Amino acid sequence: MPEGKPFKDREDVKADIRLCALVGTIFQLASFGFAALGVIGDALNITLGLESMSWFLLAIFASLSALVPNMRSLVAKHLFGIETEE
Repeated sequence: MPEGKPFKDREDVKADIRLCALVGTIFQLASFGFAALGVIGDALNITLGLESMSWFLLAIFASLSALVPNMRSLVAKHLFGIETEE
């Protein structure tokens, strides 16, 4: 990899954007699922493997974890746009 360039070529940038979007989507869907399990468990007043608060905490953690790949994808798109202009 040349010094000062974070990506090898355009296809490398596109592959990284696709991967980060996929991982971000998986984390986001997991957070929705965890929140749904927390709401269902609390509404029915039962324990679905974990207590309702634990499901909500997992949902918060998954949502925050989804920010990392989404930010990387945003930076890759920005760098891809700058490279395209040059």
